[in-house]
This record gives sequence, C-alpha cells and structure tokens, in this order.
Amino acid sequence: MKLSVGAGLAGVAAAAVAVGVAEAVAVVTGPLTAPLPAVGGVVVDNVPGPVKDFGVSVFGVHDKTALIVGTAVLLAAYAYGVGVLAVRSWRLGLAGIVLFAAVGVAAAQTRHDAGVFAWLPTVVGAALAVVVLRVLLDRAGSLVTEQARVPVGAGVGGRGDELGAPPPAVGGPAYVDDRRYFLKLLGITFGSAAVVGFGGRWLGSRQTVTAARDDVVLPAPRQTAPPLPSGVQVPGVTPYISPNKDFYRIDTALIPPQVDPATWQLRIHGMVRNPITLTWEQLLQRPMIERYVTLACVSNEVGGDLIGNALWLGTPIRELLAEADPLPGADQVVQRSVDGWTCGSPTATLMDGRDALLAVGMNGEPLPVDHGFPARMVVPGLYGYVSACKWITEIELSRFADFDAYWVPRGWSQQAPIKTESRIDTPRDGADRKAGTVTVGGVAWAQHRGIDKVEVQVDDGAWAEATLAATVSSDTWREWSYAWAATPGKHRLRVRATDGSGATQTSTPASPAPDGASGWHAVSVDVA
Repeated sequence: MKLSVGAGLAGVAAAAVAVGVAEAVAVVTGPLTAPLPAVGGVVVDNVPGPVKDFGVSVFGVHDKTALIVGTAVLLAAYAYGVGVLAVRSWRLGLAGIVLFAAVGVAAAQTRHDAGVFAWLPTVVGAALAVVVLRVLLDRAGSLVTEQARVPVGAGVGGRGDELGAPPPAVGGPAYVDDRRYFLKLLGITFGSAAVVGFGGRWLGSRQTVTAARDDVVLPAPRQTAPPLPSGVQVPGVTPYISPNKDFYRIDTALIPPQVDPATWQLRIHGMVRNPITLTWEQLLQRPMIERYVTLACVSNEVGGDLIGNALWLGTPIRELLAEADPLPGADQVVQRSVDGWTCGSPTATLMDGRDALLAVGMNGEPLPVDHGFPARMVVPGLYGYVSACKWITEIELSRFADFDAYWVPRGWSQQAPIKTESRIDTPRDGADRKAGTVTVGGVAWAQHRGIDKVEVQVDDGAWAEATLAATVSSDTWREWSYAWAATPGKHRLRVRATDGSGATQTSTPASPAPDGASGWHAVSVDVA
C-alpha cells in the first residue's frame, strides 16, 4: 500500500470520528450544532433559487438526504487531502483540521437560537480527529518502513538472486502483518465512528419528544369533518387521503426540530391590541374542528407529486386572530418556526372564513414530528411557503411593506395563491396499453375554489369532458376519470381543469419560481 493512499484513508477515518463524536455531543447541545447539519443548513439558507428548484426537481422529498450525502462526500474528499498533506507536513494536516473546525463552528453559530455551547460538538470532534489522525499516520508510516526493508542475502542458501533463486518478497511476512493491522485499525475506527454518530443521532431523535407525542390525547372536535361521500376514489389514481408516512415533506429543516409540548408556547404579538401567549395545554382546551385540506408545495412541477390531502384537526386561526385584535394596516401574518424559518400570509385571507387551522392532528393522530409536531399552520388555497409553518412558535401581525419572510428575498413572490392544476395518474407516461377502452384518470385541484370541470385531449383533437368523482369540499383535490377509445399507435394525452370561479388552467408553461408552475400535464401512451 502506498503511503499516500494510507494517509488519505487515515484522514477520512479521522473525519469520520470527528463527525460521529460531534453527533454524540450534539445530543446535549442540540442536533443543529453538529457540523454536517449546521453546514447543510447554511447551504440551504443561501442556495440560489434555481439551484433549490433543481434539487427538488431531481431528488423531490429526498433533497435533504441528497444534501447531507453530498456534504459528507465533499468532507471525505477534503479529509483524504488533509491526510495526504499531513504525512508530508504535520503542520499542514493540523491546519486542515483547524479549518474544518472553523467552518463547523461558524456554521453552528449561525443556527437559530444557537446556544453558548454551539461550538462544542465541532471542537470536541476535531480534537479527537487530531489524535486519531496522528495514530493512524504513525501506523501507515511504519507500514511503509517495513515494506522498504529488503533482507540481505534473502535468496536460497543466502546467495540472494544467485542460481536463479526468486527475489525476496518485498517487506516479507512482517509487512503483510502490518498491512492487515493497519486495515483492521481503519475498520475499527470507521465502525466506532458510525456507531457513535448514528447512536447520537438516534438519541437526539428519541429524546422526550417521541414519548411526549405518544402520550398526547387529541381533544374531540366541536365540528367533525363531513363524511367522505361514496365515489371519491377512482381506481388506479392516487389515494384520496394521503397516509402520514407517504405525505410529501418539503421544508428547510435538515433535521426535524424536536419540540417538547411541555415547554412549547405560541406568541401572537406585533400589530395587535391584545397580545396572546398560549401553552400546549391551553391550545388543546380551545375549540377544535376537523377538516380535509389538500396542501401543495410551490416547487411542484406540472404533473409532480409534491401535494397531499389529509384530515387535519385544529383550532380556527381566524378566532385566535380576532382575539388578538389586529391593528389597522396589519396586512401580513408572519409565522415563525422554532428553527427561525418564517412565512407570511395575508391577514385578510386567514380571516375570510376559510378553514385555516392551527393544527395539532393529522389523519386521526398527533402531528408527526416530520410534519410539525406539536403544532403547525394549515391554510387552504395558499402554497406552503407562504402559509404552512411547521413547529410554529410565533405569529406576528405585521405589514408586507415592513417584512419579507424567508423565501421572498430569495426571489419568490410575497403572496402565492395556489394555481388551478391537474395531473394524469393513469396511464403513466410511456405506458403500453391494448386497443379498446382505456381508463384515463388523475387528480385536479384549486383549493378553496374547487374543481368544476376536467377535460382530456387526445393527439391535439377536441377536448372531451371527463367524469368528476365526488369530493368532500372545495379545499381538497378532486379525482376524475375518462373512458378513452384507444386505437393502435402512439398517442399524446393532455389534461386541463376549470375551477369553481370558471377559470380554466392556463396552457402557458411556467417554472415553479416565483409563484408556482403552470401548464398542461401530458403523457405519451403506446397502444398495441
């Protein structure tokens, strides 16, 4: 094994120890203080809009996993280089570790509500990385030294290469033993780092929040949701109700915040005559209602799946706002998450009678941690980035002229009502079908306006009206189906919807930025 390769692997192993130990220490100081999530959070906060769109379009709900993996790969490459440098100059190796620590500490200090010990995980991890790297480099050095030894007169009868005797094995048995020991040491180092790191992450996610959520008993609603009418589900189409485990998740939190309801509070303040502070127990005592509401992400491409429908339990936000009594001119309701993320909804929209909720339940159970436990906002008809604040702790009445929420300075619109859209779920793009009657089906949505008509077009022909399934309210998506008399050949199917206001979705293509994608979804089908 070449010295540079061994040194590089030693650098990667030392970095693994640094990250793993930092994760363990972050159990005490907070999960966002560990270097990987801290640096990843800085990237999320500063990534240009087009890059963010690209990441979501490629990785979808796995965009955060992709970011963490990408950051880890870059760190591994950097650590490999540090190891190679360190074997040539220990001072350069130390400088590389110090630079790693400086970046991690700086990133951790930028996180919302970073405590006085936010630096600790990175510093402890980096200190141990120095020790590990020194030990591994010493072993790599002795390995190369042993490899370089060539015993004098090692040939047959002590005559070296005379009489055609084979040359001596380079380094001999001692070298083989040292190499095995070095590789074993590397394996133990990587394994220990993984156990400590994943153990720390697991402990961080299994703190009091999981147990507290399991103990929550949701209050009975004063108004239950309307019963689902028969015929809401079209065969082959996305389920009308999205299970919690399958509900899309798009947010800026690399690690879902762990918020203990025992200490949770919601402040309603700002331009109000009557500031309010609610505890968890006080929130649960408020009148609750159940409503089916479909949420959609502004990053959803035409035909995309960043949309879901669920049964939500919560208290009407308009009642809370009425109690706070907004002052004249307070046209924006700024919502703040425990991790500092913000969004801004029009005050008039939240008080216009729609079922905007401060939600505590989702599909009959307490909110999953990934979806905002203990409380979040649910607003029919607005894209999530301006309304669906998870892990909410503050509501501030303000003015759009005075404050830009998180995504606005990054190029997104201040106000973003959901556009009328539709999607073909069956058949899929590129599917094969036999000639005859083929069921085309999908979903359409225009939350708070509802869907009045869906039409399907085959090969640029006339638009034909599809059959609408039943729906529970205008705040949810609506499934539809169309019986297509398919003939042999390759065909192009398109869909468009008309909402309750009489407006038909536009055919003009638009990317998600700055206020949602538009255009007609189309699929190609081969008919035999």
